Amino acid sequence: MRPDQIRALNQGELNKQLEEAHQELFNLRFRLATRQMANNAEVTKVKKKIARMETILRERELAAQ
Repeated sequence: MRPDQIRALNQGELNKQLEEAHQELFNLRFRLATRQMANNAEVTKVKKKIARMETILRERELAAQ
């Protein structure tokens, strides 16, 4: 997701997307450990996606103060 798409989500949707991304990262790490993964770059993509979401959550938290 692009940052502008993430910013368009409300708080509940963003938290749900973040939880799904963490679950996806867990599954990718499991597949990586068992050598069932063809593309190792997926792990990096999901980590960046999580970082974007957490950054936007933090922006909202600071804006609310």
